[in-house]
Amino acid sequence: MSAGHPELVAAIASEVIASGPIPFARFMELALYHPQLGYYMRSSEPVAERIGWTGDFYTSSDVHPILGHALAKQAEQMDRLLGQPTSFTLVEMGPGKGLLAGHILSTCQRDYPSLFHRLHYTLIERSPAMREAQRIHLAPWLQRPDLITWVDDLASIPPHGLTGLCLSNELVDSFPVHRIQLTAHGLEELWVDYRDGRFVECLKPLSSDRLAAHLCHIGSDWTEGYRTEVNLQAVDWMTQVAQRLARGFVLTIDYGHTAQDLYSIDRKRGTFLCYRRHAVHENPFLHVGEQDMTAHVDFSSLATAGEEQGLQTTGFTNQMSFLMGLGIEQILAGLSQDSPELTAAIQLLKPNGMGTTFKVLVQHKAVPNPKLDGLQYQPFFRSALTTQSAA
Repeated sequence: MSAGHPELVAAIASEVIASGPIPFARFMELALYHPQLGYYMRSSEPVAERIGWTGDFYTSSDVHPILGHALAKQAEQMDRLLGQPTSFTLVEMGPGKGLLAGHILSTCQRDYPSLFHRLHYTLIERSPAMREAQRIHLAPWLQRPDLITWVDDLASIPPHGLTGLCLSNELVDSFPVHRIQLTAHGLEELWVDYRDGRFVECLKPLSSDRLAAHLCHIGSDWTEGYRTEVNLQAVDWMTQVAQRLARGFVLTIDYGHTAQDLYSIDRKRGTFLCYRRHAVHENPFLHVGEQDMTAHVDFSSLATAGEEQGLQTTGFTNQMSFLMGLGIEQILAGLSQDSPELTAAIQLLKPNGMGTTFKVLVQHKAVPNPKLDGLQYQPFFRSALTTQSAA
């Protein structure tokens, strides 16, 4: 089996040889996001083809446009709760191939003309290759010059400059994670070394005081050998999102858990996985730069980070309940019972699949007591979002 993209492997190996072992989070950052050679960044290959039924993995937007229809409906209600401002900005972070943006825009244009007239859609994308794929899918709307814009990162948006909705779908799970193991010496971190022409893991002390402090809030009755992941970048990301929002909502969709569930004693192998051609495995040192890497999201940390920056938690639910609250039954009723469309749409609702594995966290700022249709059904207690130590 291939060790991975030759130039990328050489670049990572060179860094390790020069400075010694690197934290796994750094290895994952380089494998996925090296500016020229990373899995999501290489412009010499059709990166968009890695996402979808013929690629390495698929997203909800590849399954059926029904999620985009529902999100457009939810955005229209949010717009009304904000008093239908002169400009409603929808920021999509990590927009993939642009499919979800296309589904939202087409629904707004057809069903919510008032919102569409005031809508400004901003896509945050740092990969030139992904931007090109997005431009292709969003071509029908590029004729209106003020409708769609691209920026590289959240830092490109002025603090407290947004009124509207900050949206992400399957973004946070791809952030680099620190991998932790409880050993006879206490909590140690997985680092990556390069020996005899290949990458190997080794356990060393935690790479930062910040990581140690974070673990103090999620520690449990773990036993020796327990492994898990900590996504500090997700906390930084939510902090930045909250700081950019003046009035409005943050809506985060991803597969993940509350802290109490994610760090339970039963989940002793962690959640880190690699995806290549729809096959799943746990070895990050195969196909380096030629496969996706993910870990499940800690929604408790996201909620806490938001609260520290002035966001209030509107609600927390799963994808099935979110779509039901937005009237997915009416959409499904219009589909033929034996149609491929209906079969595909049901994938987003399956209780033992995407319907419950995917969670939806909604937060708000400067909106008094909002009641959202997508949060009519919440199968979790609000206290479930607190960390174990806080509980």
